[in-house]
Amino acid sequence: MKKTIAFLLLLILILQSIPLMTIGATVKGTKPDFEDVIPVIAAIDTKMNLNSPSAVLMEGSTGQILFEKNKDEKLKPASITKIMTLLLIYEALEADQLRLMDDVTVSEHAASMGGSQVYLEPYEVQNVETMIKCISIASANDASVAMAEHIAGSEEEFVARMNEKAKELGMMNTNFVNCCGLDADNHYSTAYDVALMSRELITRFPEVSNYTTIWMDTFVHTTKKGRSEFGLTNTNKLIKSYKGITGLKTGSTSIAKYCLSATARRNNMDLIAVILAAPDTKTRFAEAAKLLNYGFANYSVFVDDNKDIVIEPVAVAKGVSEYAYGQVKDEFSYLCSSGRKPENIRKEIVLYDKVVAPLTTEDKIGDIIYYYENDKIGSVDILASEAIKKAGYFDCLKKSLKKYFVAYN
Repeated sequence: MKKTIAFLLLLILILQSIPLMTIGATVKGTKPDFEDVIPVIAAIDTKMNLNSPSAVLMEGSTGQILFEKNKDEKLKPASITKIMTLLLIYEALEADQLRLMDDVTVSEHAASMGGSQVYLEPYEVQNVETMIKCISIASANDASVAMAEHIAGSEEEFVARMNEKAKELGMMNTNFVNCCGLDADNHYSTAYDVALMSRELITRFPEVSNYTTIWMDTFVHTTKKGRSEFGLTNTNKLIKSYKGITGLKTGSTSIAKYCLSATARRNNMDLIAVILAAPDTKTRFAEAAKLLNYGFANYSVFVDDNKDIVIEPVAVAKGVSEYAYGQVKDEFSYLCSSGRKPENIRKEIVLYDKVVAPLTTEDKIGDIIYYYENDKIGSVDILASEAIKKAGYFDCLKKSLKKYFVAYN
């Protein structure tokens, strides 16, 4: 018996010293190669005539551009700047750093904002939800600055966070100087960058449409002078006229002219139409609607949540567990242009033959590969559903002894 145990210990030491690699996939016996993926890209219709100098139409789930005109031209964004302000507010709510019923005190600086405002007074207190309404419906500069100061301590710090978030989203041609969109030197963005931040807001926080689609509302000013009701009217006229509209934000100044990020949802597809520097307000709404109509008429989205699949366990080397079980990281979305049928999309589950511990829930154990007919159109990661620690010597000994006694009993 002592010789057997000594032999097993020696065997474990030898095995521990041999490096093991993550090996191949069960379908082809090699690790999947995605370099030959052939993307099926939406066609950009350059024949669409727009008077606005810059525009983008983007599909929300994939981020694909369906139409663009001077998408990277740096222009003044006016109050569509507030899309980023709203995004940071919602991130603070998500992180539980903020609650809708929290009180926000208006500073003298916030109350001094000109332009579009709801005439908040210094030291007036409103809750977060009221501030969101004022920003979303009435494009209130004073409410935007009050929220910026409440979240970050100062508007300057909040703007720094806005620029940091812009870089994170890939908004390479954007720089914010304030949180409300008043014209300022070095404050600029592009139609494409506005579409990126709009996409982030509506896909991560679709509940924002509960406010951005309100046509009229009121809130109550409560100050030392007493209480008074103030009316809010939405600046986005598409709210009343466009089927499926979900928002999002208008903006206009004498320099920026007329801007709009219009979002709409039909048949489980989100579209984002951005218009910058339109010559007049009628043009921005008409051309945004034209872009949305084009998108809904010519495209559809295939979405697969992968709830129907069964993922086989994958062998684990050097782990406290012998097998890793999988979970699908994300939904898969694919944009189908006219003539492409979702029923022609198929998928293959490709699992690695073996993975090496330690594993976290961020580690891949395989992929789901999607094809349109014979063209690869994308993939979704399969991740380990549970963390698996690397086995120590006693873990290996325990497993080896278990196998030994099972074999000889």
